Amino acid sequence: MLSRFIRCLLLSLTLTAAGVGAAETGRWLEAGRATSQARDLVALLLAADSEGLDPRDYDAQTLQRRLTLAQQGPVLPDATQAQLDAALSAALQRYLTDLRSGRIDPRQTHAHFDLPRRAALDESALRQALAQHRLSEFAQRVGAELPMYANLRQALARYRTLATHPAWQSALPALPGRKLVAGQAYAGLPMLAQRLQALGDLSSAIEAPARLEGGLLKALQAFQERHGLTPDGVLGQDTLQQLNTTPAARVRQIELAMERLRWTPFLQVPRMIVVNLPEFVLRAYEVRDGQVDVRLTMKVIVGKALNTRTPLMDEDMRFIEFSPYWNVPPSIARKELVPHLRRDAAYFEREGFEFVTGSGQVVNTLAPEHLDAVFRGDWRIRQRPGPKNALGDIKFVFPNNDNIYLHHTPAPKLFERNRRDFSHGCIRVEAPVALAQFVLHDEPAWTEERIRQAMEKGESHTLRLAQPLPVLIAYSTVIVKKGRIFFYPDLYGHDRLLDQALRQHSAALSRSRVPGADGR
Repeated sequence: MLSRFIRCLLLSLTLTAAGVGAAETGRWLEAGRATSQARDLVALLLAADSEGLDPRDYDAQTLQRRLTLAQQGPVLPDATQAQLDAALSAALQRYLTDLRSGRIDPRQTHAHFDLPRRAALDESALRQALAQHRLSEFAQRVGAELPMYANLRQALARYRTLATHPAWQSALPALPGRKLVAGQAYAGLPMLAQRLQALGDLSSAIEAPARLEGGLLKALQAFQERHGLTPDGVLGQDTLQQLNTTPAARVRQIELAMERLRWTPFLQVPRMIVVNLPEFVLRAYEVRDGQVDVRLTMKVIVGKALNTRTPLMDEDMRFIEFSPYWNVPPSIARKELVPHLRRDAAYFEREGFEFVTGSGQVVNTLAPEHLDAVFRGDWRIRQRPGPKNALGDIKFVFPNNDNIYLHHTPAPKLFERNRRDFSHGCIRVEAPVALAQFVLHDEPAWTEERIRQAMEKGESHTLRLAQPLPVLIAYSTVIVKKGRIFFYPDLYGHDRLLDQALRQHSAALSRSRVPGADGR
């Protein structure tokens, strides 16, 4: 839709109402000279980095050079004019497509969801923007349709200005010991204060003290909170690493977050549950009049970064299981549970396990041949509902090929940890009752009391939702919350993967350009 519209628009654009006669020909050139619309377009492409895009992807400098030649040199031959006109049209088409939908296929970075189905571009608004020389404003509105995008754009501009800040011209000095705690002296405190002031965590009115204390200590805690660290005011190696991360690296991190927003299916439905893996946070939100209303926020535990990562996906929740059985996945049974039971037979009864044969018969006795059957895959093993059940007392099911779901946990103390990648891939939720209330919002018979009773009953019961609820498992290492920007470690390396994919995309575009197409 967008591609066809741009082609038609640029072939037969008429803006007589705005008094722009050059556009009546439908070309970027008139009598061999650049129109004002062409100059606006090139200016937009040159500023693509303000949107987290790369001006080189649109050959912005070459187009600028060719327009300058067309404007100041001899009148270009008709064939050369046609070539330049087509190049400008293609650049605008690619820019608007990238701005709305991103530059790469999400599946290149292990995201198992399709590009969102966005509404068609506002044709009349684009015509008006071209006529009134407001193409840049139009482009900003295209991006601003996405939640948090405008805030990320502002953060991007701010961190670009910090790239040459004197506070980052050298690294912070080595710590006097393994860590610096409150009350200790440190030669790097003046530079630390300078960085925290530049980042907005420390007031510019506060001077660096001789020891880590007072306002500087509080500013360090604020910095730690904004960078996924325990806000204990202790300057250790992890905090030092984040402090030494350059603004240029943060710029790239923000650009990657903006790219993900473009192809993440937000705002497609009125209600949704979103889990952001690097942040270890779940949000349940509603969309009202185009505005996102976050109704619920809670901590989550996700898959281990080393070997059981939680996949990125977009699926519909269709069931809630109260007092669920835990059907142990075959891989966990073979690698972990069967060896454990062979070492400690009492664990079977103590934790409430039972076998299920291939025909569905339940076997409650432990025997070596039963474990062999599980190991071969002929039988399976499950854990009965109860206080020790690994899923806790509720399970939220959104059917998917990876058998990932949301569930409670009998080990809530893990939510107190700052980094929470402890699971085999499924997502443990901190406040299951509140989540169930959000999911069952349109079913008034399911009161909080009834939900708790079903969870505590100890008998497995599955509830099919009257209306499926989308669940999005997303990945962003940059979040803007209440006007503050937060950065999180690249938990699964997806930022690194996306950065590589985008660089390969740009390199492929560069190779595809025709030699000598710059008109020189």
